[in-house]
Amino acid sequence: MQETLTSNTANPLLDFSGLPRFNDIRPAHVAPAIQQLLGEYRSLIETLTHATDTPTWDDFVVPMNEAGERLGRAWGVVGHLHSVMDVPEWRETYNALLPEVSRFYAEVGQNLALFEKYKALSESPEYATLSPTRQRILDHELRDFRLSGAELPDADKPRFQAIQEAMSQLGAKFSESLLDATNAHAEWVEDEAKLSGIPADAISAARAAAEKEGKPGWKFTLHMPSYLPVLQYADDRAMRERMYRAYATRASELGKPEWDNGPLIGRILALRDEEARILGYRNFAEVSLVPKMADTPQQALGFLHELAAKAKPFAERDLEELRAFASRELDIADLQPWDVGYASEKLRQARYDYSDREVKQYFPEPRVLDGLFGVIRTLYGVDILPDQAPLWDPDAHFFRIEKAGELVGHFYLDLHARETKRGGAWMDSARSRHLGRHGTTTPVAYLVCNFSGPVDGKPATFTHDDVLTLFHEVGHGLHHLLTRVDELAVSGINGVEWDAVELPSQFMENFCWEWDVLSGMTGHVDTGEPLPRALYEKMIAAKNFQSGMQTVRQLEFSMFDLRLHSEIQPSGEGDQATVAIERVMALLTEVRNEVAVLIPPAWHRFPHSFSHIFAGGYAAGYYSYKWAEVLSADAFEAFEEAGAGKGSLLDPETGARFWREILAVGGSRPALESFKAFRGREPRVDALLRHNGMVIA
Repeated sequence: MQETLTSNTANPLLDFSGLPRFNDIRPAHVAPAIQQLLGEYRSLIETLTHATDTPTWDDFVVPMNEAGERLGRAWGVVGHLHSVMDVPEWRETYNALLPEVSRFYAEVGQNLALFEKYKALSESPEYATLSPTRQRILDHELRDFRLSGAELPDADKPRFQAIQEAMSQLGAKFSESLLDATNAHAEWVEDEAKLSGIPADAISAARAAAEKEGKPGWKFTLHMPSYLPVLQYADDRAMRERMYRAYATRASELGKPEWDNGPLIGRILALRDEEARILGYRNFAEVSLVPKMADTPQQALGFLHELAAKAKPFAERDLEELRAFASRELDIADLQPWDVGYASEKLRQARYDYSDREVKQYFPEPRVLDGLFGVIRTLYGVDILPDQAPLWDPDAHFFRIEKAGELVGHFYLDLHARETKRGGAWMDSARSRHLGRHGTTTPVAYLVCNFSGPVDGKPATFTHDDVLTLFHEVGHGLHHLLTRVDELAVSGINGVEWDAVELPSQFMENFCWEWDVLSGMTGHVDTGEPLPRALYEKMIAAKNFQSGMQTVRQLEFSMFDLRLHSEIQPSGEGDQATVAIERVMALLTEVRNEVAVLIPPAWHRFPHSFSHIFAGGYAAGYYSYKWAEVLSADAFEAFEEAGAGKGSLLDPETGARFWREILAVGGSRPALESFKAFRGREPRVDALLRHNGMVIA
């Protein structure tokens, strides 16, 4: 039984004077803290909505923002710990409070009296005197109230609220089932000959995993640092097939019933459809796109179809080359999905005379971080310095960002995979910049990845894909940390259209292909020798290797997501409504037949692990990766133009302009306006196609 706290006076979750006190926070602190904050917030809303005076910004919006910020920070810490330390105690604590928190936010969104106060302020004489940023915040508040059901008839509000609670719980359960199913599978190897082809560091990690359980041999898992080396390098085809099948069928009816995400998918889709219809929309995709750059699902789908038409011929060529090579050189006449990564790596080695594992030795973690921080310093004139703060795990780190000696912000960095940490990579806000009664509060970010950790006493080494991922998440972090907006609702990543939020992250990835960047962030893990120029030239030659196949794969996910949320209607009514998983799989097959060149086996259960749309914020929004990639490639082209003939694209003047027009403004103005302020024109798709080598000569 969890300990009971009788007083909140020492509750670290209620201490907003500084950084989160991770060394003090325990599961038992959560319920008392969150319930107190919910109570205070409810009392404030009661007071504000019963006031008879016309609301003003200072007397109404400011206290609402302050109460929301306190609750958001405390609950954000709880959510973060659930993600990076998913042990039973934290899972139980998070799930126990999740319905109550979801219910509260649903209540706020439907509070008609609160909605009327925001409307009264927007219609008052003060509105015209507010800055454009504050006017935008009010406009967004009114939009979000409408999307939250504030204008619904009273008879519909309880059902709408119940839908929000249920979807929160289903999303959390989806993630937990996927993590549990991922953790459950192990590939045990006792015959060393079966390890042929697998890189030494992956073998060492597998040996350490077996030793940790007191067993002989080697233990491989479905976590990315273990799974990918097997699929990419293992000569044992049967082992690749077993691992692929286990990974492809996670959290499905082909495993433990309690981890089957199929029924969860059906309920999530039915609830989203019901939510949309209650709000007066035809489908959930229309709801999802209201706060995005794209106007309609048809416009977003049209964008995807246009890209697919240009990319698919390149993808078909990629696959034809791979099949021919596998048959000719590897004696694999019937190329299967579990052969694709392996054959692709062999083809890349044959064509470009290098391998990912060879490159990986030149990217030890300390050198990569030094190089990354150097890029940021050159572009934006800021310093990144180690700092001290309580941490949730000894493997995490903490840094501060300074500009001319003045604090800009802080970020946590948690890079390595752990069994209790959800998969993937992400950036999240620990605290947003805002100007309050006691001055400016600086922003703080979480940056989390799942890379292989150190083995055999050596620093962790990163693949080039890992480096791209790290730069990507840091791009999100810089968007959050380098903001100059003092209004909480639109500072950093807050208030940025979802299909533009990937612009700064994907933009950062481009620097990972520049010689002046890579040459300064590499050093062989054994010798310290920097990346040889000849090896770099091979990497560049291979940069767009199979870019056609990679592009149509992302377009497949995006089209599936949009069509799933705009075309499929559930069967049944109310709590019995659902979408049969067979219909979901049939739609995926239809999308694949249109755009994909590689069709997985019939037993593949991709939707069951598609966390982005079923447990994240990307429902009817996965297309935003490609949408924002157009923006990011076009934005990077400005650095290519500025650096032409100079030997370096790290141009401080262009960097200062990118900071000023993109990073600094956050959500304080429409993303398209910010882009045009930086580029001087509308975005074009040309740069993206050129960067991906998909230009017909």
